[in-house]
Amino acid sequence: MAKFLPLSQAVSDNLKDGDTAAFEGFTHLIPTAAAHEAIRQGFKDLTLVRMTPDLIYDQMIGMGMARKAIFSYAGNPGVGLLRRLRDAVENGFPHPLEIEEHSHAAMANAYEAGAAGLPCAIFRGYRGAGLAEVNPNIKSVTCPFTGEKLAAVPAVRPDVTFIHAQKADRKGNVLVEGIVGIQKEAVLAARRAVVTVEEVVDNFDDLHPNLCVLPSWTVHAVSVVPGGSHPSYTQGYYDRDNAAYLEWDEIAADRDRFREWMQKNVIEKTADDFAGRVAHLRKAA
Repeated sequence: MAKFLPLSQAVSDNLKDGDTAAFEGFTHLIPTAAAHEAIRQGFKDLTLVRMTPDLIYDQMIGMGMARKAIFSYAGNPGVGLLRRLRDAVENGFPHPLEIEEHSHAAMANAYEAGAAGLPCAIFRGYRGAGLAEVNPNIKSVTCPFTGEKLAAVPAVRPDVTFIHAQKADRKGNVLVEGIVGIQKEAVLAARRAVVTVEEVVDNFDDLHPNLCVLPSWTVHAVSVVPGGSHPSYTQGYYDRDNAAYLEWDEIAADRDRFREWMQKNVIEKTADDFAGRVAHLRKAA
C-alpha cells in the first residue's frame, strides 16, 4: 500500500545502487523532480530503462550514474541529440555506457510482459529492420499454432519505476490524465513504484470511471511535488517549457558548462524548489 513520503525519503527507500530503474513519461508527466533527487543522492551503476530518454536521462548519464540504457528512442525532443549520452557512448565520458536499443513496439510489449509476469514479449516486429544484428536480446520464435515467425524480447521488470501524475487521493490511489504513454505498465511491471503528484485530493468521485487510476496497492510511495514534471508538462496544470529544451542543447554540449549547470540547478536545489515554481507555471499555462 502506498505511503505518503517526502521525495528524498521515497527515493532513498526505493532506489539502490545497481538497480534497474525506469523514470517513465512520454513527452508528458516526465518525473523530473524524482530524477533530480536521485542525482542529488548520487546513485551509481544503474540500468536506466525508458521508451524515450530525454533530458533527465542525459543528466543522469552525464553525472555518471548509469552503466546501461535500455530504450527505443533517445533525444532532446524537438531539438536534437542527447549530448551527454552521446559523449558517454562515443568517448566513454564520464565512463562507458552500454546501450540496448529497441523499437517503441518492443519496449511497450516488454513492459506489458513484465506487468503480466511473463518472461518475454512476443509480437510482430523488426521485419526488415537491422536492430537484431546489433542487439542480441532481439530473438525470433515460431508460433506453434500458425508457424508464423515472430519477434521476441525479454520482459522489462524494473526494480523501481518513477512516474509523475496529476493527483492522488488520501488512500494513495493515483490519477493519471492526458497522454499516458507506458506509465501504467511500467508501474505494474516494477517491484517498487514511486509516484510524484501535483496535489492530494479527498477522492475521485466526480471523475469518469474510464480514466487511468493506479490503485494504491500498486504504488509503494507517493510524494507531493507541485511542478515535479517541469520542464515537461502536466495536463491541466502547466505547459511544456519549450525554451528549457532549447537551452539544454547548448548546456549539455560542453562538459564544464554541464557540470556547472547541474551543480547550480540540481545539486544545490531540493524538491521544495519545484513546489516554489508551481505558481509561475500555472500562471503561464
